[in-house]
Amino acid sequence: MSEQNDLREAVRERYAAAAVQVAGGGTACCGPEVTEDDGDFGGALYAADEHDQLPAEAVAASLGCGNPTAVAGLNEGERVLDLGAGGGIDVLLSARRVGPTGKVYGLDMTEEMLALALANAKKAGAANVEFLKGAIEAVPLPANTVDVVISNCVINLSTDKPAVFAETFRVLAPGGRIGVSDVVADDRLTPAQRAERGDHVGCIAGALSVTEYRRGLETAGFTNVEIALTHQVADGMHSAVVRAVKPVSAAGATGGSAGGPGR
Repeated sequence: MSEQNDLREAVRERYAAAAVQVAGGGTACCGPEVTEDDGDFGGALYAADEHDQLPAEAVAASLGCGNPTAVAGLNEGERVLDLGAGGGIDVLLSARRVGPTGKVYGLDMTEEMLALALANAKKAGAANVEFLKGAIEAVPLPANTVDVVISNCVINLSTDKPAVFAETFRVLAPGGRIGVSDVVADDRLTPAQRAERGDHVGCIAGALSVTEYRRGLETAGFTNVEIALTHQVADGMHSAVVRAVKPVSAAGATGGSAGGPGR
């Protein structure tokens, strides 16, 4: 538990520093240091017309490895949850897609990122968004609350991925779906080999293999699991689009939290 707590604190500190840097006029990307975006992570993965719709700070704070809003198939009026919302780029893009009759929740554990996200939402005039402080392993929402869960290069940072999958399943309404961008490893790579390619805070060492990711989602109850590799971020490590569905017949709550507040 001590090692898990240390990793969580390292993640929190890394992303708090990124938020502070962006608030001061800089940029941030996924990695052990706050550096300029190299094309594998961050705002470069979004289309130019999407950039133009958003506050510059939301784009600068992008820390992801993909664009989940482009693959989640969001519809007018849907309820969306973004796990690890960061500076709010995916929340704001989702808010435009679901329209005024929809609702988007952004969940993050880092106060500095939440403050940045709230400021970005105000600049964007987004009235259909709500930001929540909490952990993705203990989502502070009731069961069956949302239609879609998205996330952008955050699940790999969790030290308890089964809890994340269980919580995602719990908060989704029956028939709901996930559209996630994340880093995954080739099945041939051992955990030690993944760690050789990058650290946990840098979105590499904590990544699941393709098979581990699929099994984790299926164990939580998801069906129709699809994992499509998009681009390589390190040797044997890839950004991927992950999709899955909560069966219509699912009762709703399975394992995980009962919806209490996160850390």
